[in-house]
Amino acid sequence: QVQFMESGGGLVKPGGSMSLTCNTNGLVFSIYSMSWYRQGPGRERELVATISPEGDIKYADSVKGRFTISRDNARKSLHLQMDNLRPEDTAVYYCNVHENTWFAKFGGPGTQVTVYS
Repeated sequence: QVQFMESGGGLVKPGGSMSLTCNTNGLVFSIYSMSWYRQGPGRERELVATISPEGDIKYADSVKGRFTISRDNARKSLHLQMDNLRPEDTAVYYCNVHENTWFAKFGGPGTQVTVYS
């Protein structure tokens, strides 16, 4: 069964750092572009970062220079290092195959990141 299991969220002050991990099951992880998404309070879900199987990376403008996405194909895991966090980064963070409606059906519960003063 396909599974996406996000972890690593919590509370952090502005300017702080946090590292998220997404462990996956049931897919050939290495062949897919993988993405982190987030949904903040009262907001639509947005794409945060994407990494291709070859390691090509794209970031949303709002996180460029602060967030770093990486992948471990051997462990079938996706990571997001978040530095210099801002209150507007507060959201539930999700991982999934990039823009794939079939895998979207198996979305995990996400992990809550709260940046507070």
